[in-house]
Amino acid sequence: MKQFDVTLAGEITMDLVMYGLPEELPVEQELLATGMALTLGGSSAITAHNLAALGSRVGFIPQIADDPFTGLCLRSLEEAGVDLSRAVRPRDGVGTGVTVLLQHETTRRTLTYSGTISALRYEDLDLNYLASGRHFHLSSFFLQSGLQEDAPRLLAAMQEAGLTTSMDTNDDPADAWQGPVLDALRHVDIFMPNERELLGISGESNFEAGVHKLSELVPMLVVKRGSRGAIVVHEGRRSTAPAIPVEVKDAVGAGDSFNSGFIHAYVNGAGIDECLRFGNLCGAYSTSASGGTQAFRNASGIRRFFEEHGTVLGHSSRSYDESAQLMRLK
Repeated sequence: MKQFDVTLAGEITMDLVMYGLPEELPVEQELLATGMALTLGGSSAITAHNLAALGSRVGFIPQIADDPFTGLCLRSLEEAGVDLSRAVRPRDGVGTGVTVLLQHETTRRTLTYSGTISALRYEDLDLNYLASGRHFHLSSFFLQSGLQEDAPRLLAAMQEAGLTTSMDTNDDPADAWQGPVLDALRHVDIFMPNERELLGISGESNFEAGVHKLSELVPMLVVKRGSRGAIVVHEGRRSTAPAIPVEVKDAVGAGDSFNSGFIHAYVNGAGIDECLRFGNLCGAYSTSASGGTQAFRNASGIRRFFEEHGTVLGHSSRSYDESAQLMRLK
């Protein structure tokens, strides 16, 4: 019996979200927001938190800092049930990563201080701890500059230990899409980009060309398309699922929440179509509250939302080993 369902190594950040800002931001002028939220952020942390909220046993190794923001982040993760026993001790002069999200009516600006995000290194990781899961997930490939060069080695180690693996690179602030990302994909069972990331990493300008190219590199390609739903390409079979219509309060973390739902269903033996729908439900549900994790702090709200959409939270009777054997290509 594995200790965890899912393990992760990655970043925690504090997200400051400001709402109702004008599209134009003139300099030397004080502008008033209509609302704000201070929440747990970071793709890895949001994914870990929401996996735990769904019922997965989650082990997470983040780089932490010695400041109040880290304390708030850790408290949110621990309350969700995430194990943080191997968190990496603070480094001198490195503060918690902070992201400021400026929400306009139809667009968003994102400003990030990397801090702990870029400080995590391969040699900091307890590989035996990470290998005590059934599945390993890696996020924020481009932001985690201290871990980036060793990402292929980390993912390979997890596969060699018998885990299935997934990765969501998230955005590249440099918009260069460089580094050993293609090497990392050779050790990934499920790749989970959005459309922008798909095109950047594939080097293609056409969506279908990008799908074709990357689906040749990974056993399972999952592409998140926002209001157009999501697609999965696995063993030459393409599955699609429409987005779940909801009144959106905040789309921050919706992609990471989709990842949580898809992975939670996957490790519990669900078929691909079910994983896709579960991911879409989790992505949609996350938009009902501020930030990427606030909605998932309401356990009764999660259950009610899923029941309203004809889905019951629970585990499949199919064993993980059987599911993994059926869904992986080796």
